[in-house]
Amino acid sequence: MLKGRVAAVVGVAAGVLSLSGCAAVDLPLAGVRVGADGVPHALLRPCGDDSYRKPMLEGAVRDGRNRAVWAVRSTKLDGDADFPLFSPPAEWDARHRGAQRLLPNRHYTLRFGHYVTGDSYNGIVEFTAENIEKLEPGQVWADDRAMSLGEFEELAEDSC
Repeated sequence: MLKGRVAAVVGVAAGVLSLSGCAAVDLPLAGVRVGADGVPHALLRPCGDDSYRKPMLEGAVRDGRNRAVWAVRSTKLDGDADFPLFSPPAEWDARHRGAQRLLPNRHYTLRFGHYVTGDSYNGIVEFTAENIEKLEPGQVWADDRAMSLGEFEELAEDSC
């Protein structure tokens, strides 16, 4: 009887461990800054030379309905990116939907994913128009707070 219980506990523990390794972890590898011209810019910082997939910007109204503002179907991208928030690089062939500007009472999520066995992560930043409007020149919104560009670069590097 005891052997059966031990085997059951070991089996459950092994199952939990194998399942827990499947989920991608969210990391502060994305940010939003405001350019000198006042235009918000997306910052994507994958770890090292990692490729990434499916960058997108989603906007949710207060009732929680998510709507893609733009999304990219490209299967493999690489390198750091810095571009106007509502104008992803043309070669990404992004699909746009809805208003291409920050709107009040919206919760936005900028994300990208790196998905490989055992080393999957999402670069993510969540923000509102109000968060971005309060940024001072040279600041970045990431990890639920305003910071300097240098602090963002350090945060992204340390998160990898």
